[in-house]
Amino acid sequence: MSEKIHEVVIVGSGPAGYTAAIYAARAQLEPVMYEGSVTAGGALMNTTEVENFPGFTDGIMGPDLMDSMRKQAARFGTNLITDDIVEMDLKGPVKTLKDGSGNVLKSKSVILAMGSAYREIGLENEKRLSGRGVSWCATCDGFFFRDQEIAVVGGGDSAVEEATFLTKFASKVTLIHRRDSLRASKIMADRAKANPKIEFLWNTEVTDVLGETKMEALQLKNTVTGDVTKREFGALFVAIGHIPRSELITTQVALDAEVYVKVEGRSTKTNLEGVFACGDLVDHTYRQAITAAGSGCQAALDAEKFLSH
Repeated sequence: MSEKIHEVVIVGSGPAGYTAAIYAARAQLEPVMYEGSVTAGGALMNTTEVENFPGFTDGIMGPDLMDSMRKQAARFGTNLITDDIVEMDLKGPVKTLKDGSGNVLKSKSVILAMGSAYREIGLENEKRLSGRGVSWCATCDGFFFRDQEIAVVGGGDSAVEEATFLTKFASKVTLIHRRDSLRASKIMADRAKANPKIEFLWNTEVTDVLGETKMEALQLKNTVTGDVTKREFGALFVAIGHIPRSELITTQVALDAEVYVKVEGRSTKTNLEGVFACGDLVDHTYRQAITAAGSGCQAALDAEKFLSH
């Protein structure tokens, strides 16, 4: 264990974590960032073109945006560590953190930016056939299902984006939604409806994933009539939202009923002194790259003010 007590450790990356690192580093706080061994860069690493992040007239690919933010954080002196924090003791004036390699470090403050994970439907066969026709990432796996009919479950922007991207590979994409209209933004919904390769299956939910060694079909239930049918698909992409990655802090930091971290008012302060939270870990409502980046900025400023006192 290092005897050094750091000013601030940032747990997690993505737009929130990298922005917090940029601001903390420019404030001469010499931040240490654990960006994650697998999840470095956050959800945008699995996103295609980002059209609505200010400053990029023609859009930018999600991984390119994260790479730029990462390099900017490094430029100002952030100590970037591609590993995971596996244990945290956040109580008291000095926080103790342990990483996946067994290293232990101490810090006066901690910024939590662990983001969120893909939400699963919750079916036994969904898990069993994961990686064998069932996926949560179109940019990762879409290529493997060329000229096949693909199903996408969901009704928000993420589902529409996944479906639109998959039309590059699929012979047809069927968007399955349990309601009779999309929750996606109008521009995204209109774009999908205008795409001749996208079909909509309204008032329908997936009740089982069928197949022995790979996914072969879906069992579907009409939410209005209750009718159950079977339909063949080459792959299923699940895009029904995310859940916050708050499992490491459930016994220490105050969480709400949906296990998002609670913060004080418009600040990023948690119930523990010197512990701040930002990004998808706290955001029920907006969950955009720009709002995550904004909250990362707030977290760094809150931490700087705390440390100055």
